[in-house]
Amino acid sequence: MSDTLGGIVINLNVYGATVRLDDGELASAGAADVDSHRDQYQRALWQGTRLAFEVRRSGRRCTVRLAPQIRDDRLEEQIAAYLKSTQEWEPADGVPAADRHFLRKKRRAALFEVKRP
Repeated sequence: MSDTLGGIVINLNVYGATVRLDDGELASAGAADVDSHRDQYQRALWQGTRLAFEVRRSGRRCTVRLAPQIRDDRLEEQIAAYLKSTQEWEPADGVPAADRHFLRKKRRAALFEVKRP
């Protein structure tokens, strides 16, 4: 059985790593996985950041492997270019579209409010 969970690296040595999973369980990462991703494991240990792990529950203690991260630099550049182009859609000196929409709705709702003396 294999599923993906987040976890924090709490110990790192030549034999592998110890990881505390989000559900509180301790798991061990093998030396081969740690060697191939040593910089990520070290960064997570020093900074206390969460990593995504593939968890295998067999035996007394579950084992983990670093989950593959999808990274496409070309796609990231396309997204950044798109977001930069959408910034030009908003008027620089005016009220943002979301605020204009909210104000229009608020004015319209005010027409239907019951005025009490």
